[in-house]
Amino acid sequence: MAKDKKFGKGFFCGILTSAVVVLAGSGVLQQGGWITGADQKEAGATQESTDSAGTQLSLDQKKVDTKIKKMEEIINQLYLDSTDNDTVEAGIYKGMISGLGDPYAAYYTQDELEKLNESTSGEYKGIGAKLSQDTQTGAIQVVTCFEGTPAEKAGLLPGDILYSVNDIEVTGKDLTDVVSLIKTAKGDTVHLTIAREGEKDYLEFDVERSDVAVPTVAYKMLDDEIGYIAVSEFDKVTAEQFKNALAKLEEQGMEKLIIDLRNNLGGVLDTCCEMLKQMLPKGLIVYTEDKYGQRTEYTCDGNNEFKKPLAVLVNGYSASAAEIFSGAIKDYGIGTLVGTKTYGKGIVQRIVGMEDGTAVKLTVSKYFTPNGTDIHKKGIEPDVTVELDESLKNKVTVTEEEDNQLQKAISILQEEFISN
Repeated sequence: MAKDKKFGKGFFCGILTSAVVVLAGSGVLQQGGWITGADQKEAGATQESTDSAGTQLSLDQKKVDTKIKKMEEIINQLYLDSTDNDTVEAGIYKGMISGLGDPYAAYYTQDELEKLNESTSGEYKGIGAKLSQDTQTGAIQVVTCFEGTPAEKAGLLPGDILYSVNDIEVTGKDLTDVVSLIKTAKGDTVHLTIAREGEKDYLEFDVERSDVAVPTVAYKMLDDEIGYIAVSEFDKVTAEQFKNALAKLEEQGMEKLIIDLRNNLGGVLDTCCEMLKQMLPKGLIVYTEDKYGQRTEYTCDGNNEFKKPLAVLVNGYSASAAEIFSGAIKDYGIGTLVGTKTYGKGIVQRIVGMEDGTAVKLTVSKYFTPNGTDIHKKGIEPDVTVELDESLKNKVTVTEEEDNQLQKAISILQEEFISN
């Protein structure tokens, strides 16, 4: 692909997150497997899937072996450059998974799996930017630049499209591989080429790599005794951070609460369920169904039901576990969803480890909200639709005063509190 910047407005507006990494990795861990949200994470995670039927895979092994042997002979006879057996072998396995036509399925080498496992710790070696990938175009987009990180200091902005890393074009490459490239490039900096809406030419950035600790939960008390908790992703540490944030706000006299799930592309399913156990009445949190119709339920005992006025902020980057959370809040009617329609990621992937330390990630089931709603490719409509002001969409830091979605949530809670 020639390096001509021909991205129109429609291209930028059409970017949909289907995988995300915080320049290390990201996803959703479920018991027995992973759930990646729009989100990829470590091994053992499950993500949600639409495949409920389908024929069994049955390759003609003799035919495959014969063809591979013939291709090996052709390569050895004609291929100009040197070859690496391990890399070629891994490519065969990656090709097999690619042949499924599932944009969320993947094969991971040992090294790739280790990097994936890092992503649930909340600490990353990288530049401090959250990336997503459009499964249709292969374009990789910056979703968030965390404050004080190298990405923000270098001038990257949400909405930027990553064209190349160290002059290697990355459009269409696996997101995990791109993140690995950014993390492991030689030297202390990585050179990024960015396409930015409104700019005629590509922008060049040299971004320093460093240890980036990304808190998954931030909280503060707003005016009128309104507590505010922002959850950036559902990592292993997030449930405890969320519980502590609730306790601290209660100590400060919180009477109303806003939970911000905007730009949250998912995370660990068990974490999401533990957090919902701090909010929901007794009953179903979420359930999944596999290709055989087998149903797995996640339930809440109702011992910690949240009974104060509640609003949840969502947008088109609220996906997977974030949709499980917001979907349960909406179904039980215990809070008001404010913002724009969520991403629509209602399928589950499981990462299955193999004896040699590699792993395969496959879409294995579909999830449903407590009321039985299938949100895959549909998303969840907010109770109150509010588009973020156009002038704020590419800003790294948005103040609470100018955040019109937040202000709407505040006004809803104020009105609800008065009416009560």
